[in-house]
Amino acid sequence: MLEVRDLHVEFRTREGAARAVNGVSYSVDAGETLAVLGESGSGKSVTAQTIMGILDTPPGRVTGGQILFRGQDLLRMSEEQRRRVRGDKIAMIFQDALSALNPVLSVGFQLGEMFRVHRGLSRREARLRAVELMDRVRIPAARERVNDYPHQFSGGMRQRIMIAMALALEPDLIIADEPTTALDVTVQAQVMDLLAELQREFRMGLILITHDLGVVADVADRIAVMYAGRIVETAPVKELYARPAHPYTRGLLDSIPRLDHKGRELYAIKGLPPSLTAIPSGCPFNPRCSRARDICRTDVPPLVQVTEPDGEPVPGRASACHFWKETVHG
Repeated sequence: MLEVRDLHVEFRTREGAARAVNGVSYSVDAGETLAVLGESGSGKSVTAQTIMGILDTPPGRVTGGQILFRGQDLLRMSEEQRRRVRGDKIAMIFQDALSALNPVLSVGFQLGEMFRVHRGLSRREARLRAVELMDRVRIPAARERVNDYPHQFSGGMRQRIMIAMALALEPDLIIADEPTTALDVTVQAQVMDLLAELQREFRMGLILITHDLGVVADVADRIAVMYAGRIVETAPVKELYARPAHPYTRGLLDSIPRLDHKGRELYAIKGLPPSLTAIPSGCPFNPRCSRARDICRTDVPPLVQVTEPDGEPVPGRASACHFWKETVHG
């Protein structure tokens, strides 16, 4: 349904060009959930904004690649064509619902606007559809609360309203940009369960952007790990958790708090992500990697197929590490 091919995006800054996305490629099928993982600044959200056509230009600009949605290149569409796709075919759930929702308009008006603009419904019809959507995402007393404003809802309820807005026109693909970041653990689980249930009901593709490996364990089908604007590993979710094939992925997994490690010091990947205006030569992760050797400092590792020890390819698995065999088969 969606295929991102060799996407490059950069931002002009006083220090020079910040290469936020450096040749990202991934795909999503109907009904599939792809989780995109990585630290802040790895290019996850910039890729999503480019897919949606909401990248701030300038200072951002696409310098190469394609984004194919059902065979059509979104990057070659006019703004009018992109506007028809946005919301109707591809929708986005933003990280901070309070910032994404208009504070001076009722949630019912904002939900109904989707139907008035894209479906030509009257204000009364749009309000009825807004109530239906609020019911669907399990907001209590939806009919009485449809005229309330965003600040009158809790964080979890606001996020449900954002999900309702994304679902309004029954799009083929939803991009969820860290939808549970500001929520407590219990509400996170409720929101993710709701999103997974609605995805199955509508058979939508879902791109779930997050830095939290715990959030994606139960909902994702595949995972793409990003670092410094590149995909460094892709794998089915169970395979990645069981046998990571990149030192960065292993570091992320080792940094998750575990009950059986009570009393131990929490592991952290040493160092910091690189500046996007001065990405290291060779593998961008090499300054932080305990396995780094001379070739890692000079040659950029390509994303290659991961194989079993007998040479049999592992379906859906790839790693951008010169020494991935040591990591996965260790």
